[in-house]
Amino acid sequence: MTPPMGWNTWNHFYCDINETVIRESGTNILMSDALVSTGLAKLGYRYVNIEDCWAEHDRNSKGYLVPRKSTFRSGIKALTDYAHGKGLKLGIYSDAGSRTCSQTMPGSLGHEQKDAETFASWGIDYLKYDNCNNGDLKPMKRYPVMTRALMSTGRPIFLSLCEWGDMHPALWADKLGNSWRTTMDINDSWESMVSRADQNEVYAEHARPGGWNDPDMLEVGNGGMSNDEYIVHFSLWAASKAPLLIGCDVRNLSKETLAILGNEEVIAVNQDPLGVQAKKVRMEGDHEVWTAPLSGYRTVVVLLNRSPEFRIITAQWDDIGIPPKTVVEARDLWKHATLEKRLVNKVKANVPPHACKMFLLMPLPLLE
Repeated sequence: MTPPMGWNTWNHFYCDINETVIRESGTNILMSDALVSTGLAKLGYRYVNIEDCWAEHDRNSKGYLVPRKSTFRSGIKALTDYAHGKGLKLGIYSDAGSRTCSQTMPGSLGHEQKDAETFASWGIDYLKYDNCNNGDLKPMKRYPVMTRALMSTGRPIFLSLCEWGDMHPALWADKLGNSWRTTMDINDSWESMVSRADQNEVYAEHARPGGWNDPDMLEVGNGGMSNDEYIVHFSLWAASKAPLLIGCDVRNLSKETLAILGNEEVIAVNQDPLGVQAKKVRMEGDHEVWTAPLSGYRTVVVLLNRSPEFRIITAQWDDIGIPPKTVVEARDLWKHATLEKRLVNKVKANVPPHACKMFLLMPLPLLE
């Protein structure tokens, strides 16, 4: 009922994955353990998702997927047991085509029931279902088959449809999955990140509890953007009610990266039970106002500066859905401070280049 939070292997490791990356091996501190030891698991990051390249090149003689012996010798069931023992959940990857995007393992097209039963028997909690090598069959034909197969197992499995926004899945995927990609793959750059946020915002009214627009995984901590740019990244994903799936190496987090990924106040915006995605309500050249209502009559506002220079950005009450003359208490979610001055009719800030300000606005009761 809220966007999933966790970690995924792809953005940092790509195909270079094995069972020791997922759990403890010898003296290594690995992903399941690192989510716990950093405190991120307590904040809600509970999914540990294995991406492409985890299976052998071909199915076995009975038509089942087989974990790659060279990298997952203990099998996937052992990893789910390990993750569950840590209070975490395990996710896995497949493709609605003949082969996955890496071409290193079979896809699930034509094998949906068998693969769904396999995933359920392993205790899988999350399936990312990709879109490569699909034989030009429409996704509206391919994806429902896996949906029905997963439901028939009786095991609750979060279904993440990775259709890349090709045929506007936000318009039809709510009956098939729990999230749907609205964009092509992200990369670790400012231009890629803000463009994915823009593409995702178009479909804001289609997000709701139980079904989320997905602009792809987080690049925070991978090194291609500045700290301010990563704050923008996390702020927009949180306000947009996007899945918060970490894509960096959580074993080696800097203090700055942990401060971003571990910002409880921003996470609370993402996990707000109202489940309304933020929209871009003002766009004046290279500065913007993004906003969404939250539970308890609160409002979140992101003042975004896309320019290379400082900008004074203003959000008027009538732009963000607050009645005129309402007196508001404003909290800066990145400074973790409540503004001393009460605000009426607008909030404004001087925002550095490629940066943002994120405020939580709470209307104050009228005084006699």
